[in-house]
Amino acid sequence: MSVKMSTSSPEAVKKLLENMQADLRSLSMECKKKFPPVKEAAESGIVKIKTIAARNTDILAALKENSSEVVQPFLMGCGTKEPKITQLCLAAIQRLMSHEVVSEAAAGNIINMLWQLMENGLEELKLLQTVLVLLTTNTIVHDEVLSKAIVLCFRLHFTKDNITNNTAAATVRQVVTVVFERMVAEDDKFKGLMDEPPAVQGNSNRRSVSTLRPSAKDAYMLFQDLCQLVNADAPYWLVGMTEMTRTFGLELLESVLNDFPEVFLQHQEFSFLLKERVCPLVIKLFSPNIKFRQGSCSSAASPVPVEKPYFPICMRLLRVVSVLIKHFYSLLVTECEIFLSLLVKFLDGEKPQWLRAVAVESVHRLCVQPHLLRSFCQSYDMKQHSTKVFRDIVNALGSFIQSLFILPSTGNTSSTSTPPGASVSGSQGSAQGPGAGAGAGLNAQAAFEYRGMWIPLMTVSVQGSAKATYLEMLDKVEPPSIPEGYAMSVAFSALLDLVRGITTMIERELAKQEQEEAMREEAEAVSSPPQEPMAHEVWEEMVNACWCGLLAALSLLLDASTDEAATENILKAELCVASLCGRLGLVTPRDAFITAICKASLPPHYALTILSSNTTNLANKVYSIQGQSVQMVSPSSESHQQVVAVGQPLTAQPQGTVVLTAKNIQCMRTLLNLAHCHGAYLGTSWQLVLATLQHLVWILGLKPAVGGVLKPGRAVEGPSTVLTTAVMTDLPVISNILSRLFESSQYLDDVSLHHLINALCSLSMEAMEMAYGNNKEPSLFAVAKLLETGLVNMDRIEILWRPLTAHLLEQVCQHPNTRMREWGAEAITSLIKAGLSYKHEPPLSQNQRLQLLLLNPLKELSNVLHADIRQKQLECVLQILQNQGDSLGPGWPLVLGVIGAIRNDQGESLIRTAFQCLQLVVTDFLPTMPCMCLQVVVDVAGSFGLQNQELNISLTSIGLLWNISDYFFQRGEAITEELEKEEAFLLKQAQDKGEPLNRPFHPAPPFDCLWLCLYSKLGELCVDPRPAVRKSAGQTMFSTIAAHGTLLQPPTWNIVVWKVLFHLLNCVRKSSTTADKEKIESGGGNILIHHSRDTAEKQWAETWVLTLAGVARIFNTRRYLLQQLGDFFKAWEVLLDHIQSAALSKNNEVSLAALKSFQEILQLVTPIKDTDKPDALAAMDVPSVLMESLQGSGPGRPLIRSDSLAERLAQRYGVQPSLPPPGEEIDDSALWWSAWNTWYRVGTECTRPPSGGPDKLVFVPSQPFLTALIQIFPALYQHIAGGFSMEDLKKLGVILYGAVSVPISSDSSPFILPSYTEAVLTSLQEAVLTALDVLQKAICVGSENLQVMYPAIFEQLLLFVEFSCKPPQYGKMETKHVANAKYNQAEWVALNYVPFAERSLEVLVDLYHKTACHKAVITEKVLQNIIKTVRIPLGLKYACPAESTWKLAVSSLLKVLSIGLPVARQQASSGKFDTMWPELANAFEDFLFTKSTPPDNLSIQEFQRNEAVDVEVVQLISTEILPFANFIPKEFVGRIMSMLNRGSIHSQSSSFTEAEMDIRMREEFSKVCFETLLQFSFSNKVSTPQEGYISRMALSVLLQRAQDVLRRFVEDERLSGRCPLPRQQVTEIIFVLKAISTLMDSLKKTQPENVDGNVWAQVIALYPTLVECITCSSPEVSSALRDALGPFKDFMQPPVSKVQNGES
Repeated sequence: MSVKMSTSSPEAVKKLLENMQADLRSLSMECKKKFPPVKEAAESGIVKIKTIAARNTDILAALKENSSEVVQPFLMGCGTKEPKITQLCLAAIQRLMSHEVVSEAAAGNIINMLWQLMENGLEELKLLQTVLVLLTTNTIVHDEVLSKAIVLCFRLHFTKDNITNNTAAATVRQVVTVVFERMVAEDDKFKGLMDEPPAVQGNSNRRSVSTLRPSAKDAYMLFQDLCQLVNADAPYWLVGMTEMTRTFGLELLESVLNDFPEVFLQHQEFSFLLKERVCPLVIKLFSPNIKFRQGSCSSAASPVPVEKPYFPICMRLLRVVSVLIKHFYSLLVTECEIFLSLLVKFLDGEKPQWLRAVAVESVHRLCVQPHLLRSFCQSYDMKQHSTKVFRDIVNALGSFIQSLFILPSTGNTSSTSTPPGASVSGSQGSAQGPGAGAGAGLNAQAAFEYRGMWIPLMTVSVQGSAKATYLEMLDKVEPPSIPEGYAMSVAFSALLDLVRGITTMIERELAKQEQEEAMREEAEAVSSPPQEPMAHEVWEEMVNACWCGLLAALSLLLDASTDEAATENILKAELCVASLCGRLGLVTPRDAFITAICKASLPPHYALTILSSNTTNLANKVYSIQGQSVQMVSPSSESHQQVVAVGQPLTAQPQGTVVLTAKNIQCMRTLLNLAHCHGAYLGTSWQLVLATLQHLVWILGLKPAVGGVLKPGRAVEGPSTVLTTAVMTDLPVISNILSRLFESSQYLDDVSLHHLINALCSLSMEAMEMAYGNNKEPSLFAVAKLLETGLVNMDRIEILWRPLTAHLLEQVCQHPNTRMREWGAEAITSLIKAGLSYKHEPPLSQNQRLQLLLLNPLKELSNVLHADIRQKQLECVLQILQNQGDSLGPGWPLVLGVIGAIRNDQGESLIRTAFQCLQLVVTDFLPTMPCMCLQVVVDVAGSFGLQNQELNISLTSIGLLWNISDYFFQRGEAITEELEKEEAFLLKQAQDKGEPLNRPFHPAPPFDCLWLCLYSKLGELCVDPRPAVRKSAGQTMFSTIAAHGTLLQPPTWNIVVWKVLFHLLNCVRKSSTTADKEKIESGGGNILIHHSRDTAEKQWAETWVLTLAGVARIFNTRRYLLQQLGDFFKAWEVLLDHIQSAALSKNNEVSLAALKSFQEILQLVTPIKDTDKPDALAAMDVPSVLMESLQGSGPGRPLIRSDSLAERLAQRYGVQPSLPPPGEEIDDSALWWSAWNTWYRVGTECTRPPSGGPDKLVFVPSQPFLTALIQIFPALYQHIAGGFSMEDLKKLGVILYGAVSVPISSDSSPFILPSYTEAVLTSLQEAVLTALDVLQKAICVGSENLQVMYPAIFEQLLLFVEFSCKPPQYGKMETKHVANAKYNQAEWVALNYVPFAERSLEVLVDLYHKTACHKAVITEKVLQNIIKTVRIPLGLKYACPAESTWKLAVSSLLKVLSIGLPVARQQASSGKFDTMWPELANAFEDFLFTKSTPPDNLSIQEFQRNEAVDVEVVQLISTEILPFANFIPKEFVGRIMSMLNRGSIHSQSSSFTEAEMDIRMREEFSKVCFETLLQFSFSNKVSTPQEGYISRMALSVLLQRAQDVLRRFVEDERLSGRCPLPRQQVTEIIFVLKAISTLMDSLKKTQPENVDGNVWAQVIALYPTLVECITCSSPEVSSALRDALGPFKDFMQPPVSKVQNGES
């Protein structure tokens, strides 16, 4: 249409007119001279055209009408035969034609003109072009004109000029096509108008074409003449043909048949031509080839001389045959049978190579048309008494291929020409060694190689299309040389296309049929029988007809193939057939193909040992099918393949290693593919497939990994497994396919699945059998794949669970081979995990039966003794918990059972894994499990604590117990509720059976039992052999009881106290006392142990300490609760007994801790009195104060709704009375006295000095211990003060004394003792004094009858005071003085008792100050005792251990006397103090005139200070004693006077050196003594003559002494001459002189009547002696003398009266 438009548009028309006029002008120009007529015609033509253009609207139509006239000038131009003009004219004519303005008549004229040109041999190419334009642009040329045009082209085809020939040939082809195209177009045009074409009589004359329309008639005539020409007969229609070749004719025939098949099928006239003309012709032309045997050389007869038509004709005939079969098979059934049989014959080995090659190409063309092949099968093979054409074709192909390998190529030289790219050696592989051929084949080119025969493989066509090479060689006249391997390549392609076509077609139809059936089933509930059994029969017949031939050919090719792609294709073909057979239910062929693939997968000769057992019926059997025998080829061992792997054979028979080639691997992949994609059709062949795979996997060294996937093992796995890199990259792919293979088992139906499982189980059994005897590594293939199959079929796991797990549990997991059983376990655990995590319908939570079914194998694994299995089992549990812990529900007991099934002999890693599971349970899953399982959790946690493989686990498990207890506490109500329900149910069950309920701690409520289980477990752990465990367990247990004990009901406490706590104490005490004292070198590994823990005994000591403290704390905090239990007193006694035995243990740590516990239980308060200051722990016991103090409950633990706890406690204890029950106080005192007795026993025991000799090793209690012991007393005393008697006080005193006397070991002394110079008390001494202080304060405020205890306290204190001078002895132990002790020696050091004694003295003075007037104090002569005791340091004075002592003693004595003397004077009459005075006198005397000498290094200042002290004493005498002489015994006063006398006259001490004399003379002291003496002598208060006598006597003695000293001095002075007197004598005389001056002063002051006359006489008598001394040379003496003489002036005049008082 578009062409039409473009040629008829106004512009185009205008252009045409212009061009024509131009052409005509040119023509007229050219012909002006030579051809005037032409010139004229041209000019008239111009006029004509202008006229037409002017007159007509439709110019083209007008032109067409007048075309004869318009064309005429050009035709005349052509007649000139001038090349230039002719060319111009032809061009113009073509232009007209192309605008379709040529009429039929004009066309006839043009053709005639062209014919003339042709005969003249002018412008041949232009002619052809013009004919073509004429015939293609319109349809006006018919009949004779058309035939003339066609003949013209044929004639030009046979000219001498090559170009012309070729162009003419092309034109002929195009013209023939045009003729038929016109017919097709005509048919289309009339399609609707004529319903049915009139029938053609079968035998009608070939000329009768009257029924045909014009174009059809032309076509018919043309085709008929072509047949005539090929048959070398004269044509009917193409008149004027001069020559014709048969080859060209056949080509034209073929192209018509091929391009216009519908013409022959729709028109009977044409069908008739086919049957009657074409087929006989072909058969006739074939006959020389059929008769031909290689070597003879006849040629076909032909009327036309041809050079050598043999190859070209045969080849073209085959092309025609191919077309005939392809398009007209339905018309020509019989003829086709003949053609096909001929084809098969042409494949014979006797035929020439080129013929076989062309025949194979033709067969290939058939093979790509599966529907055609099916028709063959239906038309021939399935008919009785008919040739089995289809089978023959396939078998012929097979034989052809075999013959190529077997026959040495003879006859045609070309066959030995070298293939491109291969070395010469390759083509003569048979002559060379096999190696050479292999080299060539491998490196250069794909090829087949078999038994020394090497055939290269070429790419001949794309798969599925038969692109022939020799059938296309239309230009060759000579038979071409066929390259080696070409025929093979085509045959190979044909074979593959055949298989592919058939299988695809049948499978497509099968699928369609299945779909239809499914739709039918939906439509009608009952499925009707399939509609066409016919189809199935055809398919089965096809398979049965071809499988033997295919298998033979494919096996051979597979064995011979050296090319990967070729191998791939062969395998794909075998796979397709096997699968198809499976689908059609043809078992024998299916197994045959599968066996072939299996064998090809395994190394040569290996296959036979394996597969022959499974497939004896198939292997090496000759299949005989209707007389045609096909040998199954067994793989040739010497095929030269690239070796890609060397491995161990799995079987025992082939020893050494086996070799896998790349081809084996390829076959393996096919096998995998088969199983993967077609598993549903394998049925019993699973055994074959899996057995083969198992062997391959083994040889390749693939080992199973997680989930049963096979992964390449490490190179180390098999010593002799060698894999090339090529195969290494392949392995992951293979393992992937292997996995996918078993994944696809989910699509199998149940029956197929069972086939698969059974096959795997029996494989597994075989593998296990093999692994038994030898220590070779087992094949894990079956186990791994069982696992994988199970995993992918989870949705229907129930149907395979039992066979699967039973096999794994009973067989595999028990196997002695480690790898084997490890995999068994891996498989089972993976299946369980997958089963639990799979989303079943209904979910597991609603399908408990399934859940338990899945978990059961996990429990069964506990029966396996191998540790590796248990490890896997526990890892599985861990993962189950992590993933499905929340939904285990009824599975919990089973899971916990598995976790808890640990034993010490299982090794650390198992226990560690199990423990991880437990940790997970406790941290995450307690709330989700049924409460009845909680007790199991406690037991399991406990068993982990007790295992001894891994200390950390034991410790952590104790932590878990704490967490569990915490959980119990927080979820108490919920747990109680659930447990009580459960309990009720169990009770009912038990009653129905008539048995008692079997539950630990039964009568207690279930929730309490849970706690008791927890406590008893912790109790067991508290006596574990390992110290760390004991410590941790102890702390946890007591914390738990402290924090959560309130939840227990009171009766349960009874069990806690007796069965848990005391039981524990007993065990610990027993273990501690029997523990080993051997030193432990190190704590395992390189851990150093501290010296305080380096023996078992010390470690047990720590446990004892902890336990005792814990129990004591519970007694303290829970006392109120415990006291209501009835046997509290008994419990208290037991506790005290434990405290006592601990306190008396020979371990300082234990004993000290025991006392701490003792202290703790003494801090008890009667809770009721304590309500105003609620203490958290007390509050926990006391409902009355619960509410205020709940915020503080428990150590930092949140409480769930405080009110609920309060209510619960209240309801649980019933309503508690708010006052203590009557009699509680009495109870209390009993408790405290019991405690006092314990304290006394401990004290007595530990302070009793050792009895043995000094050499015996003795245990001496430590200072801290004693300190603590004594410190307990004040607390204890508060509770027993009421009944504390003198007796008890004495007991106390013994203990206090004993405690203070205990020495310290020298190595600890630096820590306890102050340095010797410091006057500090040790804490023990402080404690002792505190104890006494407590007592005296108590007595002070106590009743009268308590005061009798004062003297005892004084006595105690005095004992301590004595320590200052006489440290206590501790048994017979030698103690060193602290200053001399060497710290590093093991000896005992006496303490520095001085500070203590001094402090005691101060306390004593203080006390005396308060109590001097108490009756008891007076009666018991306390003052006398004090003086007696103080006298000791006073007497020692400088000899005291510490100087401070005597000073303190003096000051204390002075203080005491200042208080005591007035009391003594008051009581003088009672005589209670009579014995005191002599003591006092002794004390004064010992002190003032001490026997000890002052130390040499005493400074003057010190000496003076000391002298001042002496002076103080004398002053006390002068103020407190002498003034009251009349109340004091006379002897005492006398002694005092003599003492003063002695002091006042300076007694010379010979021990003084000369130099010291002046200091040592205590001048001040003497002066004071003398003054006191004088004062007393002259006092007018003398109430008794007795006293006066004393003083007078004293005075006279004094004066007498002065006289003596002076005289002696004067004499000595005289004797000494110039020498000075000794210093001391000078000092003495000075002193006497001073005394005299003092006396004179006194006399002057005194009333004269108070002075005795005697005295005067003596004084005056001194005067002359004094005067004599004047000669003394010493200035000091002189000055003193002056002072002495001075006062005498007052007495120089005589007194007034001589007589006074009547005394002379």
